[in-house]
Formats: sequence, C-alpha cells, structure tokens
Amino acid sequence: MTSNLERYAERHARAADVVTAVALCVCTLFGAQIGTSESSPPHALWPAWILAAGSAAVMAARSHPRAALAVAAAAAAVLTGLGYLPSPLLLAPVMAALYWLAALTDSRTTGIYGSATLAVLVATSLAGAPLGDDLMLRTVGTVLWLMLPVSLGGRSRFRRAFLESVKARAANAERTREEEARLRVAEERMRIARELHDAVAHHMAVAHAQAGTAAHLADTHPEQTRKILADLVGTTTAALLELRATVGVLRRTADPDADPLAPTPGLDRLPTLVAGCASAGLTVTVSTEGQARPLSPGVDLTAYRIIQEALTNATKHAPDHAARVRLHYAGSRLLVTVTNDGTANGATVPMPGGGYGLMGMRERAHSVGGDLRAGPRPEGGFEVAAALPLQPHTPADAPAGQRHEDTR
Repeated sequence: MTSNLERYAERHARAADVVTAVALCVCTLFGAQIGTSESSPPHALWPAWILAAGSAAVMAARSHPRAALAVAAAAAAVLTGLGYLPSPLLLAPVMAALYWLAALTDSRTTGIYGSATLAVLVATSLAGAPLGDDLMLRTVGTVLWLMLPVSLGGRSRFRRAFLESVKARAANAERTREEEARLRVAEERMRIARELHDAVAHHMAVAHAQAGTAAHLADTHPEQTRKILADLVGTTTAALLELRATVGVLRRTADPDADPLAPTPGLDRLPTLVAGCASAGLTVTVSTEGQARPLSPGVDLTAYRIIQEALTNATKHAPDHAARVRLHYAGSRLLVTVTNDGTANGATVPMPGGGYGLMGMRERAHSVGGDLRAGPRPEGGFEVAAALPLQPHTPADAPAGQRHEDTR
C-alpha cells in the first residue's frame, strides 16, 4: 500500500503537496490547543491561525527544501516563543520539511540545517514558558520528534540511491550482454572464416597443382598421370569431408543422439598432408627436435593449420618445389618452422606477406597464447615461424573429450 501511495504521489505531485499542506495546517491548529497541567496554551489563537499558513511552505519542499524548512521553522519558532507547547502536531510542518531536506539533499546539508533548527526551536521553547514539569517535553521531546523525520528522510534517500544503482547495474548488465553477444558473433564469424579458408584453400591449391601436372604428363607418362588423378580424387574427397564437418558444426543441435563429427585434424595427420603436397609436386621434409609431448586439442589443431597454410603457399609460390617443416619441442613451447629456399636460377622469389592465409595463421597462434612471424628470409626464400604453448593460455581450447571439427 505504501508503494501505491508513493507511485500516486509521484504521478500527482502537485495534488499531493496541496493535500499535505492542508493536513499540516490542521495539525498546527490542533497542536496550538495542546497544553500540560503546568502550562496551558495562550488564549489568543489568532497567531496560530496566521502562522499555520506558514506550513503551506512545505509545498515547495520538493524543489526548494532549504527555503521550505526555513519558513516552517520560523513559524514554529514564533509559536513556541509565544508559549505554545512544541507537540508533534505543532511541529508537523517542521517535521515534514526536515524529511524532504534529508531525502533530497546530502548528509552534510541535513546535519547543518537540522542542527540549527533544533537549536532554535529548543531555545524559543524554553524562552516562551517558565521552567516546570514540561521541561523534558520542551527539550528532549522536541529533539526526538525532530530527529525522527531526519532519520526517515535519510533512509528514503539511501533507498532511492540503492534502487537507482540497481537500475544502473541492470542497464549496464544488459548493455554488456548485448556487447558480449555482438563480440561473440564477430569472433564466431572470424573462426568460421578461418576454418572455411583452411578447408578450401589448401585442398583447392593442391588439386589445382595435381590437375595441372596430370594434364602436362597425360601424353608422355600415362601411368604417373593415373596415379596423380587418383590422388586428385583423394584431395577433393578430403576437401568435401572438411567442408561437411565445418558446415555440420553450424547446423548441429544440442541433440545428444546427433551423429558425431569428424575428429579435429592435428599433427598426427601430418604424413597425409605431406603426401598430398608430394602428389602436387612439392617435396616436403619433416624433422622433429626434442622429445615430442602431447598437445592440447586447440594447440594441436593450430599447429596443423599453420603448417597446412604454409605448405599451401609453398605449393603455389615456391619455384624450387621444396619445403622444410621443423618441429622443435623446447620447454613448455612447441616451435613450428616452415621454410622454403625459393631460389630459381639464383634468383630469390619471396612469397606474398599478406592475405587471409597469413592473417588466419597469426590469429590462430594468438588465440592459444602463441606468436607467429612470417616473411622473406635474408638468404632468400620465405619462412613461417610460430611459437605455441603446449597448453593454451586462453580458454579457447576445447576439452580433450570434445575433439571434433569445430570453428575454433
């Protein structure tokens, strides 16, 4: 019910102020007739009638709380100075003004104005009547009655500030949720783009080289041509399977009975990758240094994709048709290096240093907390060097039990 009254007062502030002012005027008039056995109120009530109108100042308490308190306190001080007992009814306008002051201003302002009002009313109350049994009512009673609205107003201010902070936090949380959702969508698009690029670019480059070689050898080496064409079928089949696995992730639901996806490619598929490159005319040499250790699924996939993209570039751009892959296990890191001499008749032919392939390799390396450098070698050729942690430094890596071809 209190909340309903508060909502009504907020919607009809002017009407609520008028009703409050009239009620306070009535309280002041009734309070002017209250006395004790030791002191009775003055017989002349006209000062109370005139000064009761001062309680109408609380109508401006919402917009000018200091001025409203000053007017109400001055009217109450005149009444108590004339000998009227400072009862709660007589002090009702002052109490209402103190409430709004405490509710709408800060603690320092409330303390200064509230202390001054208490001091003035206690002094005028003691000066307006002889000391008697009502001394406690004029001193302690006045202080207690005036402290009550200060306490309630401060509580209302704190409650309003708490509700505003809750609303602000809720709005900020909603805004953060929307930004996080947009960020996740952008990251997912980048991961899908990388996977599609890796699945298509490598196999298409190898298939193109195989088809070109087969066309060149068709008349002179039919047996070798048939072998290359067989390898071409395997290359295109592998491309279709990777595309199917990637698209399957996008269409997969949370149905536990759904068909499992293909395993995530890793360094265990390196021999197949090298064989495919050899069929396309690229001779690849693989060397391993240090003791091989198990990699997390994310790092294993990253290392494989980096080697795959580097060999794809070598297949398209290396004049000497040869590349070297070096895996070096050092401490807690795996160093992957793919180099190509790139020399033909003594000339150095550097590979391009940009494009989506190199960009994707860098993004993959950074996603697991690693680093990648790619560029021409001083002695000629091109080199791709990546330093990858054995365990990823970010939560982007999938659990070991979920090694599926996804968009990570």
